[in-house]
Amino acid sequence: MASTTVRKRPYKDFLQPALHRRFSVTVWILVAISYLEAVALSSWSSFFWFWFPIGPTGIRALFLSICALSVIILRIAQYHVGLRTSDSGFETFRQHGLKLQTAEAIVTYVFSSYIFSQVYLWSLPDSAGYEWVTYFTADRARLNERTIFFTTHFVILGIAQALVHVFKDNDRLSLGTTKQLSGGEKQKAGEQANQYKNFWDQVPNIIIWTMNMSLAGLASSIIIYALFLRTTIWRTMLFFLRPFYSLPRTNMVPVSYPFSVNTLFRCWIASLLMLSIWTVANVAFSIFLVKEPLKKGKPLTSESKDPNGSLLNGLKSKKLAIKAFAMWELAFIARDYPERRKALYEDIDRQGGPMWSQVYTICMEILKEMETRVDWFGKPPQPAESEKKEPEKEKEKKRISKPPKEDAIFQTTPQKKNFRSEVEKTFNKVATSPTGSQLSPVAKRALESAKQQLREVQIAATGSDDPQNFFKDMVLKVLRSPLGWPFRQEYRRRLEKTVLGSPYGEPSLLINATNAIAQLAVHSLKEDKYGNVQRDVAAIIRTFTTVTKKLDTFKGTLPVLWTDVVGKQESKEVEAVLEALKSSLRELVQSFGPYARDLRLSLTDVRLAKEAAGTKAQEGDQQPQDQGEQVEVRNEQQQEMRQVR
Repeated sequence: MASTTVRKRPYKDFLQPALHRRFSVTVWILVAISYLEAVALSSWSSFFWFWFPIGPTGIRALFLSICALSVIILRIAQYHVGLRTSDSGFETFRQHGLKLQTAEAIVTYVFSSYIFSQVYLWSLPDSAGYEWVTYFTADRARLNERTIFFTTHFVILGIAQALVHVFKDNDRLSLGTTKQLSGGEKQKAGEQANQYKNFWDQVPNIIIWTMNMSLAGLASSIIIYALFLRTTIWRTMLFFLRPFYSLPRTNMVPVSYPFSVNTLFRCWIASLLMLSIWTVANVAFSIFLVKEPLKKGKPLTSESKDPNGSLLNGLKSKKLAIKAFAMWELAFIARDYPERRKALYEDIDRQGGPMWSQVYTICMEILKEMETRVDWFGKPPQPAESEKKEPEKEKEKKRISKPPKEDAIFQTTPQKKNFRSEVEKTFNKVATSPTGSQLSPVAKRALESAKQQLREVQIAATGSDDPQNFFKDMVLKVLRSPLGWPFRQEYRRRLEKTVLGSPYGEPSLLINATNAIAQLAVHSLKEDKYGNVQRDVAAIIRTFTTVTKKLDTFKGTLPVLWTDVVGKQESKEVEAVLEALKSSLRELVQSFGPYARDLRLSLTDVRLAKEAAGTKAQEGDQQPQDQGEQVEVRNEQQQEMRQVR
């Protein structure tokens, strides 16, 4: 039983040191890769100096480490949890693409690539011919365009990598969840996934990505440099280097392009080395920083003087990252740590209510927020309280008579509003207006002829009398092309935005909250000596049943918009949330089914819970179950009649 006088340390005091330890593993991996690349760039003229860290190789490795650590610093500054949820790619760009974080990513990657390019040029021998200024004679100097193109290529590569970084949302940390194993077996505490094995499994993907990105980046640099940048960069470099070198006065660019085989090969090799550092940095950071919230096989808050208080502080945090990590730890405690579970059940004198009540409230609020988002999908947002209290505007004076109709009087069939109908309506309005009522017969015949020609042109262009089909076909063709992808309102995006929330939605928060509350309820049968949990079991089962049914129905009835030309109706994240609800509900029904009447659960509640969880009742049990429900309903009606009398 925790004392209220003990100071509870914030959850971030335990989370941040754990992240720092995991961050150090990533740093050592990058330092090792930087040192290997520094050795590879050595001249190899001396067996001792090409690998000895105190010397040129060590200095080179230091600068290469700066290139890698700059990306890690960017990840630390911008890391977040949760998917970027939106209706379309264009909406995602509008929400996140124009923020300061995008500019920071571009500056970081350009800085890293520029430093790497200069280190690579410094490592080349003089015979390679990659100086900034070359001399034909002792007095004649000329700017070396091969070096200019090499440096420009790395700047373009840095910008491209930054845009890919933002587009793929590399700053996201994908948190894990606690999983239930088949056969009722529980995963043992402390069995963490082998992060090093996961990293080595990603090595083939890293190699493929760096190969493809280096080739695509080199091709893009050749095109961009030749068509848009060559003249500007040439004149700019002459302007800055003329005060230091006796360069020609003319600003004419060389006749030949610097795209020799040797130059392109060196650009490609250097791009592979640079991209490998970037990719390893991002992959290692994403893998090692999402390890389970355990330390030496125990939950992170185990070292706190008030473990429950520190954990509760994380669960109540307004920051999504801290709250998600704390919920992940709670799910581990609920599944694998009996001592911590018992401490949670017995903590009844805490400020704000018993520990179980506060945990129950937090987890159920997370599920009910998802339920609310599903219920309010497609409905107008609720007006703010300030808008409700505003005085109503004065009503407009009612007309005594209706305004005169402007439609065609002799037209019997209703006409759809389209381009042709609006044009005809305009022509008729002009012809029947007071200024146009005196038109001559010749003008009237010309008006009818114009209407007929307009109709014929529309039929020839669209194949029908309705021009909307033509424009819709054109829009669909654009949406099917790569240029139309940002404007597709895909089923997956709309489903995730509603279920997970926006602008960020973390599926692990919903899954771990579901698993945690279910496991705490199941283990309370043997470990809760005060019996506080049993009072909320019925509410948990009913809430899980309602949320599961609503989510399952919403997933099946969500319409596919016409802009979704692919029409794929699936979402791995939402499916994982739904499966967690169903599996937890099955375990709750299986554990508390024999005690349904004691928990004030009707047979209808149990049947609905089994249906929501996907558990089919046996054929022999179906009829007695229906009879039992009928008897129970009859008893309830009789009790109500007695109360009325």
